[in-house]
Amino acid sequence: MNRIITQRITIVLLITLLVFTSFSCYKEEFPGRPTVALVVKTLNNPFFNDMQTGAEDMARELEINLIVQAAEREIDVEQQVQIVENLIQRQVDAIMLTPSGSREVVPVIANANNNNIPIINLDTKVDAELLASDNAYVATFIGSDNYQGGYLAGTFVGEQLNGVGKVAILEGIPGHETADSRQQGFLSGISEFPNIEIVTSQTANWERNLGYTVFQNILQSYNDVQAVFAASDLMALGAIEAISASGRNPNDILVVGFDAHSEAVDAIRRGVMHATIAQNPYEIGRAGVEYAYKILNGEEIPENINVEIKLITQDNVDE
Repeated sequence: MNRIITQRITIVLLITLLVFTSFSCYKEEFPGRPTVALVVKTLNNPFFNDMQTGAEDMARELEINLIVQAAEREIDVEQQVQIVENLIQRQVDAIMLTPSGSREVVPVIANANNNNIPIINLDTKVDAELLASDNAYVATFIGSDNYQGGYLAGTFVGEQLNGVGKVAILEGIPGHETADSRQQGFLSGISEFPNIEIVTSQTANWERNLGYTVFQNILQSYNDVQAVFAASDLMALGAIEAISASGRNPNDILVVGFDAHSEAVDAIRRGVMHATIAQNPYEIGRAGVEYAYKILNGEEIPENINVEIKLITQDNVDE
């Protein structure tokens, strides 16, 4: 009996340790100064690594403490919510949040509000209607216009196919604001070319391995597909690997991603990928810390702070 109890206690401790430390780093560099937390979707994605770097650089510049935490996978909404709950209990001064679920995080945001901890919403917008219905709020949103980025990708694909062709879409997580906005923007852009057909649209959950598997299946079902829009570069890179594994020439299929990861940019240089949408996550991270600092100093800030997006192709990849 004692052995069973000991095993159960060990399991609970391990789970607690995982919740508190999963893909996190804590820097107590400036004792006595404010502590700001950055909670991103995952640190297994170069996009959020760049955001972390920008936040760290600004925190160092402003001499404030920074906590960075994330769940293991972008779809781990419950773990992300638990991370935020733990930060509230630790009474950090402000939290920057890139939500894994635009609706699921609303209750924990309300909890932060009740504890007078400002929430700075980064990259993916929290559901505004649900926020209002829960009497919750975020101090500001800092990020890019995902819809506009999708639109740029859609018009690029239409132009490159000369207005005629068959296109597949690799979606992010359905129901999440970022994924939905990018897809809707792409569909809006591609709709300007009525002779282009969307043959299939399937989720790969932002993941490279799933991007490979899903697009491999798409190639088997639609071997005449001429282009793919992936709502993230990781899925696009998985699609490129699927094209290579199928024995097809990479130039036979137009591949367009989103996020401008360094590996995707290199793929554009090598000609195996054709475009991506650059959001500048480094600047989003820097701005998040800067505006958190302003809030803590009692300054008024805008409700929305836009970070510029740009279509990256072989024509401008070296700029």
